[in-house]
Amino acid sequence: MLFARLETQCRQQPQLPALCDTRTTLSYAELLAAVETTASSLRSAGIQRLGLLMDNSPAWVIMDLAALRAGITVIPLPTFFSPAQVAHVIQDAAIDALCTDMDDDTDWHGFAAAAAPVPQTRLFCTTVPPERTALPAGTAKVTFTSGTTGTPKGVCLDKASMFRVADSVVQATADCQIEKHLCLLPLSLLLENITGVYAPLLAGATVMLPDSVERGLQGSQQLDIARLLDCLHRYRPDSLVLVPQLLKALTVSCQQGQPLPDSLRFAAVGGARVAPALLTAARNCGIPAYEGYGLSECASVVTLNTPAADSVGAVGKPLPHVKLRVADDGEIHVSGPAMLGYAGQPACRETWHATGDLGFIDADGYLHLTGRRKNVFVTAYGRNVNPEWPESELTRHAQIAHAVVFGEARHYNTAVIVPVVPQVQDKDIAALVGMANETLPDYARIHNWIRADAPFTPDNGLLTASGKPRRDQVWAQYRAAIDSLDATSNVQETA
Repeated sequence: MLFARLETQCRQQPQLPALCDTRTTLSYAELLAAVETTASSLRSAGIQRLGLLMDNSPAWVIMDLAALRAGITVIPLPTFFSPAQVAHVIQDAAIDALCTDMDDDTDWHGFAAAAAPVPQTRLFCTTVPPERTALPAGTAKVTFTSGTTGTPKGVCLDKASMFRVADSVVQATADCQIEKHLCLLPLSLLLENITGVYAPLLAGATVMLPDSVERGLQGSQQLDIARLLDCLHRYRPDSLVLVPQLLKALTVSCQQGQPLPDSLRFAAVGGARVAPALLTAARNCGIPAYEGYGLSECASVVTLNTPAADSVGAVGKPLPHVKLRVADDGEIHVSGPAMLGYAGQPACRETWHATGDLGFIDADGYLHLTGRRKNVFVTAYGRNVNPEWPESELTRHAQIAHAVVFGEARHYNTAVIVPVVPQVQDKDIAALVGMANETLPDYARIHNWIRADAPFTPDNGLLTASGKPRRDQVWAQYRAAIDSLDATSNVQETA
């Protein structure tokens, strides 16, 4: 589908810009020519599984499309993965070639330098044929997620599924008339890969690819908001894909008087629960933010709000390529494009994929998420609580970076809170907790809270590489403090 669309675009408007960064602009004709030439080089090298350890750039897109064109399995490696995680992915996916743009002297054990098919990149090919990890037939891409355990798991996808989802996104957003998309998230994340590259190219739009320094994003957590704002004003995009933390940062900057470009027509938000108040605040600032939902096992986006069909508080209606149902226990099941299986495990072709997410579909067809099934806790009063709900109400405030709520078999719900900066005072946190509680029913309110000893980071094991708190690790570190606080609260209540 995608390559046929590229060929059509080349016949109709060959000079239309397809990819650009500060150094390079490639027309659709030039992009297709580069993809064909690079695909031929990769075939000649005998590569079967290609790892991409690269920053966002036209070269990333060319390598990705060329490998797909050549029938080579692509394995994107996030640049924010730790060396141990990278080594795990290389072994788990049995990568036999690695393309990178990293300017370091890393000694890729078992690999030797080879001629790079794309400028500003380096190619390393294995010197010892790896033991072939089983991949399901038809695997075009293996996308690794950091997960909550820290050991990445590879989701195997075919081309048809990925392109079908991308085309569905194009259909859903057609009224937005998107002509320029700016990739803010790393292309190694499936969400940006599908919605930020494949979808715009299917639509005949321009994909803008600033590197991490230019867009102010270092690693998975460090944000230079001034650089990000400069980047947005420089490129003036029509569309963006954001995670909640980025949406919050842009909204706060706008509220503080920093102008945003008036070019934005659509900003999709996903990756974690978004508090309705944050969406409302963003829109009041002129950010056309619309929440969506998806998962790698379903080839990314499943539902999406759009200007034509929007319900704040819901994650949107199903895109044209999927059907939804809700199981008796409230778990969301998805039918449509799905993974072929996990790397190293037996192939898995499901008619309905059980997502592990809980929710409901309202009378108008919008999907509402209430939490993760494995995260639900039951209070001492027998009430089920999905912690993502109160957590999102806490983290929508600019002063709170992370919050993790616990309450299993307890009389009180307790939050472990990480302020954005150490200068945030306890009285300010207490006030924010009070504001969050005003939006919550009693059983979901935060009755106690603990200020974290230090920020959550991937290095200290309290945050995944993609920026989500590791709930079990936070519990292990703060359980004693929570127990002590609850004991004090119980004495106070009895008195």
